[in-house]
Amino acid sequence: MSAANQTRARAAQVVSAVTAGQSLTKIMPEHLESIDPKNAPLLKSLVYGSLREWPRLMGILGQLLKTPLKDKDADIMSLIAMGVHQLSSMRIPDHAALSETVSATRALGKPWAKGLVNGVLRNYQRRAAMLESTLSPAESMALPEWLYERFCLDWPDHVDQLAAAARSHPPMTLRVNQTQTTREAYLDELAASQIAASPCEAAPDGIMLKAPVDVLSLPHFADGFCSVQDETAQLAGRAINPGFNDRILDACAAPGGKACHLKELAPEAFVLAADISEERLQRVKENCSRLKLDLLTTRLDATKIHEAPAEDQYDIILADVPCSATGVIRRNPDIKLLRRPGDALKFRWQQQTILKSLWPLLRPGGRLFYVTCSVLKEENDDVIAYGLEHLHNCKTITLDIPGAVETTHGYQVLPKAQGGDGLFFAGLAAC
Repeated sequence: MSAANQTRARAAQVVSAVTAGQSLTKIMPEHLESIDPKNAPLLKSLVYGSLREWPRLMGILGQLLKTPLKDKDADIMSLIAMGVHQLSSMRIPDHAALSETVSATRALGKPWAKGLVNGVLRNYQRRAAMLESTLSPAESMALPEWLYERFCLDWPDHVDQLAAAARSHPPMTLRVNQTQTTREAYLDELAASQIAASPCEAAPDGIMLKAPVDVLSLPHFADGFCSVQDETAQLAGRAINPGFNDRILDACAAPGGKACHLKELAPEAFVLAADISEERLQRVKENCSRLKLDLLTTRLDATKIHEAPAEDQYDIILADVPCSATGVIRRNPDIKLLRRPGDALKFRWQQQTILKSLWPLLRPGGRLFYVTCSVLKEENDDVIAYGLEHLHNCKTITLDIPGAVETTHGYQVLPKAQGGDGLFFAGLAAC
């Protein structure tokens, strides 16, 4: 049995686990650890690529399968979907994609499905153009129907851009640690290591790689010269513009990218990184150690953080709150399967609770920065509108967010297929 069809079988198992409700972030690492590292790129390409295209693939298979497969055969359904993805979107010769996908039925322990998989994939080859032409607008854009409708409602002039970004492969972007080196010097280091890269347009500390590489191959990565962080995410630190004497609280800090950036920008500032998860805080500590940053961490629930001692007040509070992550779907493609229409409203309640909890910890004249990786109005402008109505002596402040669309109460950076992620930024000041 070849490594190629074993890898396809493993990919089908991962995707079928996601269709059953499991998080890709939790299950993918264990599968990657259990295979030969040389097969990891194919596994990731099959899994992430298929999930990014899932609504479209299901629209196609709904026309090709006369009878839906049983739940116990979700792995075969996932295998067929991956076969269609290979034939339509990957640079794998059709004959290889077909034969290896059919052979993967044996690796799954279901040789009875060989004829089914072969027949469906060959039928797709014959009828591809017609099948694609009959998809709904949402399916053709590889979006769940509810999310397509939400994009049309909130961003009617940008639906194509949002859909294209959600099905794209994200670039690998670095943030240069300005306490260790400069962006210009690090670009020279990359060039000397034959790693093609260019400076980011919007983020002054950012570098975008032409192609992803293993972080261990990056010059002086272990010495803390850089971190991996999306270009749009880097805009938070620059917009906050911390002062050297500021007391700063990052209330939802893990894994620590923004907190570390703030400390890099203002090494003398007091920065406390808080998070509800002790396990995730460990990643913050590891990042601080590698970057040689003196940053404090503490385990706190941001919805109850006001229960901390009253004298602990801050000049700056960063609330990078939990959200639907609809601006980073390409990095978390299982969102297309796992998110439901009512989830954004549930997140909104949590976000409002966090704002109310954090506000008493902001000193008079202090600034609170609200950030999400969502593009949905109800998690962004609507939450800030709630804050303006319910928080004492609260007003919005102007932020400098390059490339952002100014909204009613904040700034939305929309995701780009060849650029940064989609994030929302708003600033509130305690009058």
